[in-house]
Amino acid sequence: MNTNKSHSPQVLPEEQQTIKKIVCSLYRDAQYGMSRTHLLSLTETASQAFLQCDNPRDEYGLLKVLTSLEALALAYAEIGISASATTDALLLKSLIQTTDSSALKSLRISAEVERALQAFWRAEKFITTNAKIIDTENFRNLFVAECGDMRVLLLIISEAICRMRKIRDVSNTEARLSLSHQADKLFAPIAHKLGLYTLKSELEDLSLKYLEPTAYYHIKDKLNATKKARDAYIEAFIAPLEEKMEAEHISCHIKGRTKSIHSIWQKMKKQKCEFEGVYDLFAIRIIIDSPTAKPKDLRKKEAALCWNVYSIVTAGYETNPKRLRDWLSVPKSNGYESLHITLLGPEDKWVEVQIRTTRMDDIAEHGLAAHWRYKGIRSNGNSVDDWLANIRSALEDGNENKLLQQFSEGAQDENIYVFSPKGDLYQLAPGATVLDFAYHIHTRVGDHCIGARINGKNVSIRQKLQNGQRVEIITSNAQEPRIEWLQIVVSSRAKAKIRASLSKKQEAASKLVQEELERKLKRRKLEWNDSIWNQLVRRLGYKENGDFYKDISEDKFDLNKAIEQYQEALLKERMPADRLALHKADEYDITEHFEPQKGVSNDVVIIDKNVKGLDFRSARCCNPVYGDNVFGFVTVNGGITIHRITCPNAPSLRARFPYRIVRAKWAGKGLGKYPVTLNVVGRDDLGIVNNITSIIAKEEHIMLRSVNIDSHDGLFSGILTIMIDDTQGLTRLIKKIRAVNGIKSVNRT
Repeated sequence: MNTNKSHSPQVLPEEQQTIKKIVCSLYRDAQYGMSRTHLLSLTETASQAFLQCDNPRDEYGLLKVLTSLEALALAYAEIGISASATTDALLLKSLIQTTDSSALKSLRISAEVERALQAFWRAEKFITTNAKIIDTENFRNLFVAECGDMRVLLLIISEAICRMRKIRDVSNTEARLSLSHQADKLFAPIAHKLGLYTLKSELEDLSLKYLEPTAYYHIKDKLNATKKARDAYIEAFIAPLEEKMEAEHISCHIKGRTKSIHSIWQKMKKQKCEFEGVYDLFAIRIIIDSPTAKPKDLRKKEAALCWNVYSIVTAGYETNPKRLRDWLSVPKSNGYESLHITLLGPEDKWVEVQIRTTRMDDIAEHGLAAHWRYKGIRSNGNSVDDWLANIRSALEDGNENKLLQQFSEGAQDENIYVFSPKGDLYQLAPGATVLDFAYHIHTRVGDHCIGARINGKNVSIRQKLQNGQRVEIITSNAQEPRIEWLQIVVSSRAKAKIRASLSKKQEAASKLVQEELERKLKRRKLEWNDSIWNQLVRRLGYKENGDFYKDISEDKFDLNKAIEQYQEALLKERMPADRLALHKADEYDITEHFEPQKGVSNDVVIIDKNVKGLDFRSARCCNPVYGDNVFGFVTVNGGITIHRITCPNAPSLRARFPYRIVRAKWAGKGLGKYPVTLNVVGRDDLGIVNNITSIIAKEEHIMLRSVNIDSHDGLFSGILTIMIDDTQGLTRLIKKIRAVNGIKSVNRT
């Protein structure tokens, strides 16, 4: 690479030697795929960019081009990413300071390289802008989408590792901590999801080193101090296992591996113990040579080999069955396959033993890139392309199970990730609209949503959202949910909330209608009869009362008209079943007072002065009893209905039909039974209702027809219907019921 004199002092000799060494290594490796023509073209472009670069070092003081080359070498060795337009873009990114497309024309780079460059810059800006929320799963999924090409994502992770290896002594403490936080919360979880355990472990250890140096160096020193004893223990544990494997003619190799510092630290925190309390500081791996078999039979044969080794190993040791982990039958979602057992070794120490084949071990170390190779894809330029395309699809879908499946092209259903004005990140369903987002935030926000501002631009509630947008919901108290909103939203959550709000709104409207109905009935002095009202509603063509109230609230039906029809039905209900040939109303001479006839036997009613023995009917609205003060009412059919003076309908009848009122009074001795309804209220104590019914049962001339009890908030209210001879017996009964302990009130209806 040619350099300008002004830049030469900024590039140290050892850095120049490292650059040359990496470039030559990548060029000479045929699998990397860098031709001589490609190398010369890239070198020329890089030289031109370097000449225009005012500052070749980053905020850590590291030479940017060297970091990029180290990242390329790491990505090739650990993941298998070979030379492409994306790798060219990573190298050029370290040398180009402008993101202006017009300024890139002088470098004569291809459109593919320019797209990759823009993806790198977009991803870096995205991390910087949203640094506070990078530890969420939603952000990681959105970051994958922002990267676009999965090579961009993996190269960014590789570059982060290369920086982390060299920033221990940099003076920019804030930058070091920021990168460490990104490594721990963003890059390591993505590497774990991809099965890149080697990279994941290094990222976690390095982040712990800078974020919690005391814990890191404490564990590191402890590991170093115990290394000799640990190595001796591992060697002593492995020796008899090797003899057993050799005796059974099983080709394998056994090794011990100490857990990562980060993993040990997590165990110490989880178990709330010191370093000495972590018993599984290392694991023994028995790696069996993979058998030769067709891909469809390979896993079956490998599983049989692993279980055979399991039976050999456990024969001489005590096992902990609770810690058996079988990832042979059902591998982990990222492709990990192994059989984990815990044995009680020498010195009564528990030791974890992992049994796997070389194929499984390769996947465990290098992730899904290795898994893809073992699925039969040849090692050519397209193998990693297929792998990257498929894992990107799985990550964006948020479905890790898809990571092990072959994906059909274009079958993705991507979620949408948007930001609130405060920077909070939300995941929404594919095709989500502004209204979906409003209901995702809160039901009240959705109910009153009238639009939104997306990146400062006003849009309607129907506007579909896109990844990475910053959305501010606009509300108005005058706005209310509408039935047509169900066609705007796509998520079941938003639909359910809209339906609930509409239902609540309708319930409120129905309640207002019922309250208005109650007021109007009281003004007209009309009694309430559920049965008659329900029959009226059905006769008007409604299956549910709620639908009827809905139409009234929407002015589709006149409430006054309904009340008039109810009043007609109520009067009709009070009429006698047959028509009687009686005197007309104008033939009666109503006087203010009359004396009862003496010597009249049987249960009769004296109507007017001396008229007796007429057929009459007791009014259902007040159920008069022998002995009550009563009056007669001449119905439209000529019959007589007897009402109590205190009947709730008496004032209305006197005011509207005074000419149909006749005097009436009981005469003789009452011999019949009259229905009476009592309302009883009292404490909801155990046995209190039984006490009441027992009192009624002991009364000789009283029969209990029905009982209806309702309990609420420690009180009960009961409606008792009894058959009784006269008011004297009724008065005695009421007095006895009131004397029961816990009774609050007893009233006749």
